[in-house]
Amino acid sequence: MDLPAQIADAVEPVFVSCPADQALARLVPDQGASPEVSALVETTIQAPAIAARPTLVSALWLYVDELDRSHVVSQGIDDTTGSFWHGIMHRREGDFSNSHYWFRKVGAHPAMAQISGYDPHQLIDDVEAAGADVEALVDLQRREWQTLFSWCSQQDVG
Repeated sequence: MDLPAQIADAVEPVFVSCPADQALARLVPDQGASPEVSALVETTIQAPAIAARPTLVSALWLYVDELDRSHVVSQGIDDTTGSFWHGIMHRREGDFSNSHYWFRKVGAHPAMAQISGYDPHQLIDDVEAAGADVEALVDLQRREWQTLFSWCSQQDVG
């Protein structure tokens, strides 16, 4: 991922503890992070480079399967990017109709064009069907998260 140095430094402990090829491994997780990983994220989101960016806070909670914590944050982000994270969270919790609702609010987000083979509504439907190639869906879910996280990290705080 292409992250600004301050953000890369802040999130490195989370990515070391939970490498990208292991994170987001479940489409609809049935449990959150271990207490150790949750504590690590708690520390990480206090770093100035992260704390000032609620989109990154919401994303980090999603990364470690803490859906409720992500939801609390994404609910308070009143723009298309907040709706994007909110839609991902609802898909991951298995609330597929609510996920579609949030993605309709998103419309065409600039980060979506950077994700090859990505249609958020098709992904929701495929996850709900738990279709033929779950590995491909997990890969797409990871690319979705990484692309949106990277995109958010490049935006001005404000």
